[in-house]
Amino acid sequence: MIKKTITIMPKTIPFDNYSDEYENWFVKNPYIFQSELEALKKAIPNFGDGIEIGIGSGIFAEQLGIKEGVEPSEAMRLKAVEKGIDVVNGVAENLPYANNSKDFALMITSICFVDNINKSFKEINRVLKRNGRLIIAFVDKDSPVGKMYSKNKDKSLFYKDAIFRGTEELYEILKMEEFTLENTYQTIIGEMDEISKIQDVKSGYGQGSFVVIEAKKK
Repeated sequence: MIKKTITIMPKTIPFDNYSDEYENWFVKNPYIFQSELEALKKAIPNFGDGIEIGIGSGIFAEQLGIKEGVEPSEAMRLKAVEKGIDVVNGVAENLPYANNSKDFALMITSICFVDNINKSFKEINRVLKRNGRLIIAFVDKDSPVGKMYSKNKDKSLFYKDAIFRGTEELYEILKMEEFTLENTYQTIIGEMDEISKIQDVKSGYGQGSFVVIEAKKK
């Protein structure tokens, strides 16, 4: 019997190979980028020591004043370092930070790439101080953009290995891992190619494709 060799492709490979394309997408879509930033600003505390998990090229962190984070893609880390951000090689399931050391943790469209979401939330809970915040920004799988991304995963440079999740699903996992839901915000309402201005941020979910959940450590 001939044994087949299975090659496992790390999820970082597309980000290593196409880091320029990743950043250029936001440059070419400024109203989407700015709308997402406005939603994030609603949830991120304006004080304390925070980190971004899956910081990527640092394009969001630079705008939001995040100075520290983890990122498994080497090419993305280098781009973030060029922006003056302190970035180390790491993943959500194994964070290089002490217990009860951070005021908040931020994940921007990185939740769909974690290997173990429950372990990731447990690890974040460990790192956060009492009443620390976890802010998760993601493309809701039940939204128009989420459905489009899911349908075209195989054609995407970045989302082939992504596992998209819905807001209610994340609510349940957060509660399971000892987080209390605080606020939910949404933006990117309508078709992306028709967005011609910075959108208002709305509370809740169900209309916007980009959703931000703010949860508090119990």
